[in-house]
Amino acid sequence: MSRILRQGVKIGEGILIIAQHGTHPTLPLTRGSVVVGLPTPRLAPVRRMATSAATSGSHPVGPMGLFLLIVPIGTFCLGTWQVQRRKWKLNLIDELAAKSKASPIRFPENLEELEDLEYRRVKVIGTFDHSREILLGPRPALVEGDVSHSGSGLISSGQSGFLVITPFKLADRDLTVLVNRGWVPRKQKNQDTRVEGQVEGQIEMEVVVRKTEKRAPFMPENKKGAMVFLYRDVPTMSQMLNTAPIFLDAVDTVPGGPQGGQTRVTMRNEHLSYLLTWYSLSLSTAYLWYRRFIMGKPLL
Repeated sequence: MSRILRQGVKIGEGILIIAQHGTHPTLPLTRGSVVVGLPTPRLAPVRRMATSAATSGSHPVGPMGLFLLIVPIGTFCLGTWQVQRRKWKLNLIDELAAKSKASPIRFPENLEELEDLEYRRVKVIGTFDHSREILLGPRPALVEGDVSHSGSGLISSGQSGFLVITPFKLADRDLTVLVNRGWVPRKQKNQDTRVEGQVEGQIEMEVVVRKTEKRAPFMPENKKGAMVFLYRDVPTMSQMLNTAPIFLDAVDTVPGGPQGGQTRVTMRNEHLSYLLTWYSLSLSTAYLWYRRFIMGKPLL
């Protein structure tokens, strides 16, 4: 009887150990011993700590990441817009060049029409007032609408010169305009050196309608009262010479006078540099966004 009790005590101790540690103890069971109701051990589930984001090394794209994605997308759209703008500007330059070569028309009665006639050829009849002649420059001579490269360029005394601007009184109305008679070299800056070209009396000629010229960056302002202008400042010229603010380029050359045809059809066209800038920004910011939010690497 005492032997049976001792075995029961051992069995109870084993059950207690199992309850405490979750594993079967090694019991010295003897023949005839019976173990009943031993609980099955439970294994604690293993928690998976790795996530898809940690496995790939990327960071989740939160609201800030989506917001920053606007930068490469926006700059790409701006670059594409500049491509279209460049095509439009090139077509506009071609249209203006064709307009400057079209057959001349009569000088309009309504002066407001001149606003839409830049680079258009018109016919005028009148007389020059050489006593109020001014100069515009220094500038290189133009040959067929482009800078002549026959000499050593703008710094050469043979190629650097001035445009002769002379008031022109129209014959059919009480109106005086400004006419760019053409280009002269530095040595003919003084009109006494080109007396033969100082046309007197009433003449008819073809001219090209022009507008005022914006001052280039870092170029000094035109001095009031100066006889030499640095850029085509039509309002200041007309106020100084008491003429209408209308500027015309002479097409033909007067023998012994300035070289006519000094009209250069040009417009500011920097869209190529703009589109390269926007596309470069789009590419660089897209790479930085991919590196930070997809690859999960620091930017630097």
